[in-house]
Amino acid sequence: MRTPGILIFGMVMAPCGWILSLVTTVAPNWRTLHGITGVPADRVYEEGIFDVCIAATSTERQNCAVTDTAYTSNNIIEISQGLMLASLIVNLVGIAFAIPGVRCWKDQPRWALCTVAGILIFCAGVLTLIPVSWYTHIFKDISTDIARTDTRVGYCLVLGFIGGIFEVLGGIVMTLGCCRCCGGRNRGERPIEDVLGPRSQPKREPRRVDVPSLSRPRSSAASEVPGESFVTQRSCRKLQCSSPCRTCYLRHSLSQA
Repeated sequence: MRTPGILIFGMVMAPCGWILSLVTTVAPNWRTLHGITGVPADRVYEEGIFDVCIAATSTERQNCAVTDTAYTSNNIIEISQGLMLASLIVNLVGIAFAIPGVRCWKDQPRWALCTVAGILIFCAGVLTLIPVSWYTHIFKDISTDIARTDTRVGYCLVLGFIGGIFEVLGGIVMTLGCCRCCGGRNRGERPIEDVLGPRSQPKREPRRVDVPSLSRPRSSAASEVPGESFVTQRSCRKLQCSSPCRTCYLRHSLSQA
């Protein structure tokens, strides 16, 4: 049996979401600080949840491990670190459940494991979207020791949104196989009529209808007398019989014999 489409979709979206979430967690570019006092104009501070770097736009060089106590002490930074790490772990556990559940090398998938994997991958997506959405909402209000004039959103937030959506969609679609609906089409099953075609159906025998016969059986007496059908009333008159025509004919035949 070929692997159902919902499982293929989930197995593609979950690793893609995990990679994007990993980049979002590690890369120090959740927001960028521009117009910093006492620093050349081409210098930009890039702040993530685990590291802070100084980048030069003209030379594309980065100097990380910058200390910013006010920034790292914010509650949102600590919470985001925990949620992003939890998202990565939960997604890996979901993928670990999905691999034996899909079983591309077997005839039938193990739908119970696929359902558990879909729920875990969905939860991983939610864990990614929560800190990314929260940080995006208040990124200008997060305190820092660096005096700046402009604060912009970093590319990590964009990658985080995309990765979280991938994980949520993959988890939802993979969970759809928990029950059979639409004739099993959600699991990639097809009716036997669609596979084998109408020729495989047994042919029905034509219905027989008994029609009553309209022909009347001839009496045995009539069949015993040869040529009775040719006897007419005129021949009986010639014989001058007062009895019925049939009796008269029999008498006449016996007398001639």
